[in-house]
Amino acid sequence: MTSAETWRRAVFFVTFVNYAIAHLARKCYTTVKTELVAAGVDKTILSQMDTGFMLAYAAGTFISGRFADRFRQNVLISVGLFGSAVCLGAIQLLDASRMIKRDHGLGFFLFVLAQLTHGAFQSLGGPVNTSVMGAWWPKKGRGLVFGLWTCHQYVGDIGAALVSAYILHRGWPWQWALLVPAVASGVWGVINLAFLPNSPSQLGIEAEGEANAPLVSSVPARGRASEHEHGGVGFMDVLRIPGVLSYALLFGSLKLANYALFFWLPFFLSLHFPPDRANTISSLYSVGLMPGGVIVGLLSDALGGRRACVITSSMCLLVPLLWVFAAFADSMAPALLLPLLVLMGILIGGPNNIISSAVAADLAEHPSVGGNARVLGTITGVISGSGSVTAALGLAVIGPLQEAGGWPAIWYLLIACVCGGIALMAPKVHRELTAGSSVSKSPTCGDPAMHTSASA
Repeated sequence: MTSAETWRRAVFFVTFVNYAIAHLARKCYTTVKTELVAAGVDKTILSQMDTGFMLAYAAGTFISGRFADRFRQNVLISVGLFGSAVCLGAIQLLDASRMIKRDHGLGFFLFVLAQLTHGAFQSLGGPVNTSVMGAWWPKKGRGLVFGLWTCHQYVGDIGAALVSAYILHRGWPWQWALLVPAVASGVWGVINLAFLPNSPSQLGIEAEGEANAPLVSSVPARGRASEHEHGGVGFMDVLRIPGVLSYALLFGSLKLANYALFFWLPFFLSLHFPPDRANTISSLYSVGLMPGGVIVGLLSDALGGRRACVITSSMCLLVPLLWVFAAFADSMAPALLLPLLVLMGILIGGPNNIISSAVAADLAEHPSVGGNARVLGTITGVISGSGSVTAALGLAVIGPLQEAGGWPAIWYLLIACVCGGIALMAPKVHRELTAGSSVSKSPTCGDPAMHTSASA
């Protein structure tokens, strides 16, 4: 095994654990919602807390994407992990549920402030880790590699569900469910500072395809090649890349569906199961999310990079499944409910994972930005940030909508989101199906004109 291959595997592992711990930290809060409601926090307030977290996360993602292209990524990742540990520790010290019951205004303010700050620190994870991975892994076979890599978040989600279920089953205080991710975040932040390389060039290793990079960037797009080479690509430059805006809007639809289930599925299941069992069962959704990214990445590689076709196919299958939950979830037998949760995870996780990783990396190679890898963080930040804004606004209505129309109203909202995403992808699917063999090399999944420019 060559030195480059050894370091690729090390980078894969460290960044994988980075994101797993980040999701462990944010998921543990959602698994104790039943305990918070019992302590006097109503569902509308919980919905506002979720929205605050997502808004801070969304705003931070735009900024962290720019930081990822300009500063040392391992330092940024460590700051995010350390900050997450501090926020979780603050929630434990505040004992917010008792404060809300005793002094609603002060308790609500402090708890939401902790969640807002937590969202900002968590936003450093996605764009920065993706930027590191994009520097180490070449485009060939990227769909499968990133599909496997994006299992990180679901490993964290499943770990959080199991840890919380164990703690609640033992009758320990719910705050203990936040202690494990706080300690893990701090320890892994130190490991990033000590061991994570930001790029192959930092170690004197030439990444695959680097030798050809000057040929791409030597043909300046709109005369700004030198600016691009120094990581000076701005948000407007990124938004002009064909496909970025539509994928950002699509990612928002998928992220709202994913985060509605992420934040509320344990609570929904607690209506039918004891809290500890509800947390364990909710992990089945995350189990399905893991192979989803691998399947979509592998299929899109096999189909010559036609990622929009595979993504849209997954969403078309998801619509009738969501309708089944809208019509029958309240009376569904557990023997049917459990496998359908896994299937739902596969169909949501596949498109969601591949857009925020492999698709973003493909878009970063568009010739209009000089083929500069240092723009990947900004592109990931724009896509993820836009998705987080949409998810935050959608989560604001989940609590009130559930109160007014019950859980069927939530499922129909998710159906509308997915149908909107299918409509967004229709033009890209048409281009991929009519572009012929050139699509296999198109950085934006199906635009033959872009393939011509890149080849030139």
